[in-house]
Amino acid sequence: MDSNIRENDLSKIVDADRDHIWHHLIQHKPFETGAPRIIVEGKGMRVWDQNGKEHLDAVSGGVWTVNVGYGRESIANAVRDQLIKLNYFAGSAGSIPGATFAEQLIDKMPGLHRVYYCNSGSEANEKAFKMVRQIAHKRYGGKKHKILYRDRDYHGTTIGALSAGGQDERNAQYGPFAPGFIRVPHCLEYRAQWDLTGEAYGKRAADAIEEVILAECPDTVGALCLEPVTAGGGVITPPEGYWERVQEICKKYDILLHIDEVVCGVGRTGTWFGYQNYGVKPDMVTMAKGVASGYAAIACLVTTDDVFDMFKDDASDPMNYFRDISTFGGCTAGPAAAIENMRIIEDEGLLDNTLAMGARMIENLNALSEKHAIIGQVRGKGLFCGAELVSDRASKEPAPEKQVQAVVADCMAQGVIIGATNRSLPGLNNTLCFSPALISSADDIDQITDAVDQALTRVFSA
Repeated sequence: MDSNIRENDLSKIVDADRDHIWHHLIQHKPFETGAPRIIVEGKGMRVWDQNGKEHLDAVSGGVWTVNVGYGRESIANAVRDQLIKLNYFAGSAGSIPGATFAEQLIDKMPGLHRVYYCNSGSEANEKAFKMVRQIAHKRYGGKKHKILYRDRDYHGTTIGALSAGGQDERNAQYGPFAPGFIRVPHCLEYRAQWDLTGEAYGKRAADAIEEVILAECPDTVGALCLEPVTAGGGVITPPEGYWERVQEICKKYDILLHIDEVVCGVGRTGTWFGYQNYGVKPDMVTMAKGVASGYAAIACLVTTDDVFDMFKDDASDPMNYFRDISTFGGCTAGPAAAIENMRIIEDEGLLDNTLAMGARMIENLNALSEKHAIIGQVRGKGLFCGAELVSDRASKEPAPEKQVQAVVADCMAQGVIIGATNRSLPGLNNTLCFSPALISSADDIDQITDAVDQALTRVFSA
């Protein structure tokens, strides 16, 4: 940590924050008597707060974003150089970093060809929803407009994105929502909805999607939007057989498959994109968080040429193209940062490291489950892992949310930042979440799981 930060009095900053900042995802009443946390500096895997305390960050910026770690001067320099040359022009025109990154990105996504720039995952998903709706009007008289989404999945914080939100606590008090969004069942075998296991369970969970399509009438369903691995809904990896059957169903009923890679994209699961673990060929893919590792705001909607061509098939029609804009999709800092972010991942072999360190984390967490009966199941893909806590393994009764949060708080006190399902699922906010940067070392992984071990011991033996 910079010695100047230790020596500087940050009390005025803390006061300004307390008096004027409306923080995300947090109750502010405690700040009337206590201080908010200010993160002052980050380097590699670690951050320091206003008191100079060091923390190992196991959630990549709190929300699974800083994939290549803190303090990357080469990304900062790439952004600076680009901003001096050209900081912004509306997306109706192109830019050098925009074209360059689009080409590099498409090279990692066989079968996809077009990149639409915007500034957040929520917005990227909104763009996809708008495309589906416009296609419905252009091709199907407005009839094929419904968008299916999955229980426990999350696609963003706008009213449109929440309309496709499978997390009822996140949605609570924000309705009414947009019509035409239809929920399908989740695929978490641990909390089974059918008396099957393994591949049979995966196929049955996918068949449940077909049942919804048939109930709604296939001629009214335009798209299916899914996370490759459910993130905030409990780090749910799909069962064997699930994705293959999902693909079959979408093709059978001419339904666009929209994969939300906002969390899993750009290396988090050990492949460039999460869907690439499962042999899926999507029509639309959205991404944000790790695209530039938080060094600049950027999100993308990537589509096939088949989708793109539907918006230029009649140039004489003034309503034929995608009549949409994202103001900050024209910022050049995002693609400039993304280019350097991708170079770092490639040159430092971070996909392979993610697989190796992800396997170590799963192994460590499984070892903890042998010691702590409170751990009901460990699951994950790459450096995206979860441990579901239960009061009783036989009944799978979820551990009380206050105790789950006490584990998170205990780890924080130890100087390790972990996550947990947060105001997402009524009665099921019981999964510890881990998504350390792709640069994690074996020592980092061991420090994270050692902190969890100590926290579980203290919280559940009290």
